[in-house]
Amino acid sequence: MSFFYYIKKYFKMSRRQRKSELKSTIWFMPFWYILGAVGLSAFTFYLDYIVDVSLYLPAPIGFSGQTLQVLLSALVGGVLTLSAFTINSLLVALTTFSGQFSSKMLVNFVSDRATQHVLGIFNGSFIYVLLNFLYVTHEEEEYIAATPVLSILTAIIAAVTFIYFINHTTTWMQVHNISYNMNAKSQSVQTALEKELAPFHLDKEIEPTSLPADDEGKVLTSHQSGYLQVADFAKLVKTASREDALLRFNVRIGEFVVEGTPLLTYWEKGSKIHPERYFKSIEIGVKQTEIQDLEYGLIKLAEVAIKALGHNDPLTVTNTIHQITDLLKRIGQSTNFSPYLFDQEQQLRVILNQKDFRYYLHKGFASIREYANQNSTIMTELLTMISLLSKTMDEDVHEDLWEFARQTILGFDNYSLYENDCLYIIEQLSELSKNTGHQEDYLFLLEYMLQRVSSKSAATVPQKATGEYEQELS
Repeated sequence: MSFFYYIKKYFKMSRRQRKSELKSTIWFMPFWYILGAVGLSAFTFYLDYIVDVSLYLPAPIGFSGQTLQVLLSALVGGVLTLSAFTINSLLVALTTFSGQFSSKMLVNFVSDRATQHVLGIFNGSFIYVLLNFLYVTHEEEEYIAATPVLSILTAIIAAVTFIYFINHTTTWMQVHNISYNMNAKSQSVQTALEKELAPFHLDKEIEPTSLPADDEGKVLTSHQSGYLQVADFAKLVKTASREDALLRFNVRIGEFVVEGTPLLTYWEKGSKIHPERYFKSIEIGVKQTEIQDLEYGLIKLAEVAIKALGHNDPLTVTNTIHQITDLLKRIGQSTNFSPYLFDQEQQLRVILNQKDFRYYLHKGFASIREYANQNSTIMTELLTMISLLSKTMDEDVHEDLWEFARQTILGFDNYSLYENDCLYIIEQLSELSKNTGHQEDYLFLLEYMLQRVSSKSAATVPQKATGEYEQELS
């Protein structure tokens, strides 16, 4: 595809989508550095050949034209070599991320501002020194000061940047930084979404019976296949208010649709609406994005944990589970938001398709639980984090947390546990049951867990815990 096709594609995007796409590309930031290098080179030419700044500086600072050409030729080669090493290090990092963790992390590393600034500095430095080399002559009597000073400083900056980039890459590849950066990215998406929807939320209860019947509404279907990436909710509310209509999303942001899938159901209250106006506020693309999709961040973190399970890397799995827990807590707070969006006249205009906390809990932990293959260490960590969530979240989600833990315990069917593993799992389960008010269900699961104690070890659980459990069973 041609260059003009890509330029045209960016102009067709919404402002938010265009910003997200440009941040995830590797050329956008270096492009501005190259423009800056061209401007700085023109300024350097002005200082040396128009103002002749060498007349106002000490003589040792200046270079003759022939000597300066030798210097610049060496600097061009040196900066280009550093750029080659940087690109090679970048490719190694991307290969490592893709193979060991997740291919979805490539966008996170490329869109990192430090990575883009480093690439921009190297490209800008090379272009700047190269342009300076072009207009320097061989004349011995020529005396130049600004060009050699600024060129040498540029080469020094490039050398220091190379050291910084190596440190940045090795730091970014550390497990805790990887999972933390992915979690921070997802939380920033969530914060932006909450800020966008906040003006349209009201402390107003809507009875489901007061909503119009489904058979009275009309359906808008998708014109193409792909992922629902972005919806301009402000524009949708404004358009629906102007046409006196009510909209309801039939799909979620991030959900895959095929051509003909029902996207919106609308009810006309006044004049006939214009469907094409609503399609302009919805973006459907070939890939999932994190612009408004909370689920996508969970999927990426879960994939990192699954890859780490395959590489027998429990530290990465544990750290990723911790970050998923933190993200689930934030998502649980946002899912308490009302799915109803109102206009300035406090009239209901848009109804979102919103999943509850139980859905996101399953998306975050269920795949890890499945691929852990009843690994008692991972299961204990999952139950520990669920117990931690029960201490910090509202009682509305306690039932979901307990149900997930209960299903996890029952998944140990036909599987034997060592006594210490059983003890640690039971401790977390006991704490969770007290936090969620399921002590009676806990006694049943307790008996079930004690039957899983491995025959390879002692036939009973540790002496200290036995009395407590027998007392609870009685």
